[in-house]
Amino acid sequence: MSKLSIVIALYPGVTHLDFTGPHQFLVRTPDAEVTVASLGGRDIEAEGLTFSGLADLAAVERCDVLLVPGGFGATDAILDEAFMAQIRRLGGTARYLTSVCTGSLILGAAGFLTGRRAACHWAWRDLLTPFGALVSEARVERDGNIITGGGVTAGIDFALVLLAELAGEAYAESVQLGLEYAPAPPFQSGRPEQARPEVLAQVKAVMAQARAGRESAARAAAARLQPA
Repeated sequence: MSKLSIVIALYPGVTHLDFTGPHQFLVRTPDAEVTVASLGGRDIEAEGLTFSGLADLAAVERCDVLLVPGGFGATDAILDEAFMAQIRRLGGTARYLTSVCTGSLILGAAGFLTGRRAACHWAWRDLLTPFGALVSEARVERDGNIITGGGVTAGIDFALVLLAELAGEAYAESVQLGLEYAPAPPFQSGRPEQARPEVLAQVKAVMAQARAGRESAARAAAARLQPA
């Protein structure tokens, strides 16, 4: 019997924890092979780290699970037709379509989220709307075969949900224990509703610098989904 194929699709400007967090858990999936790929197998630089030895995304024949991480590079990725063609191709036959953070915008731009619930980083959830998605504020959202995680660190929670789906809840719990995932953050500031007003305002100001470009890219990508 062939191994379960899990493909993580990278692009320039990806946030490395969006995929390295889930990768740490998913490589422990029994009878599974995790492939990290980019267009042409090119090296990917992510916030000072360079990931090399990647598979060529176009050479991956198929997958059971397609995982798309997020990052500020998602803005360019949704307008990169060569990259999006591979996402549509692999996602079209995958058993599970998954994402972390703004990776859900890429799934949306590929046309997979119309009428489906999806999570995203809290600052960019509204950009799912042009793709016809139903915006979820959940840390991990599941709608049928679509499993999406919120921003960055939610990728670990997402990975455990996916691992439970693939290998059973008891096995997922054993991996959680083995990796000692028992979060106890020093500050209760990980969600907008938890953060102090001045902290929220500061982060929103930083995010605002990318707002216009991301909105424009989302609208342009959504327009491509409309029939001619």
